[in-house]
Amino acid sequence: HVQLVESGGGSVQAGGSLRRSCAATGFTFSSFCMAWFRQAPGKEREGVAAITSVGRTRYADSVKGRFTISKDNAKNTMYLQMDSLKPEDTAMYYCAAWSSPCDIGPGSTTWAGYWGQGTQVTVS
Repeated sequence: HVQLVESGGGSVQAGGSLRRSCAATGFTFSSFCMAWFRQAPGKEREGVAAITSVGRTRYADSVKGRFTISKDNAKNTMYLQMDSLKPEDTAMYYCAAWSSPCDIGPGSTTWAGYWGQGTQVTVS
């Protein structure tokens, strides 16, 4: 039974930081592409960051230099460190997992086989 359980969302003032976690069970975590997506009201879900099975990372241009994706294979957990947050980062954030390809470009939402429950991040 696959589960992705997220934690760490919340509200923060602009310029602040938040750290998201995504704990995975039910599949071989170390072999999968893991990623974060977000969806703001009235907008399509978009890829934020991805990390490959061997630890290579990819970021959306809008978060490069501010967000850091990482994972701990021993804990089956992925993280998203969000710094220098802006009001436009406000959205529901979801973690996702799939085998390949590991990217967050157009169409990536259709690749994701497993999704977390989503957690609201609000930046004011």
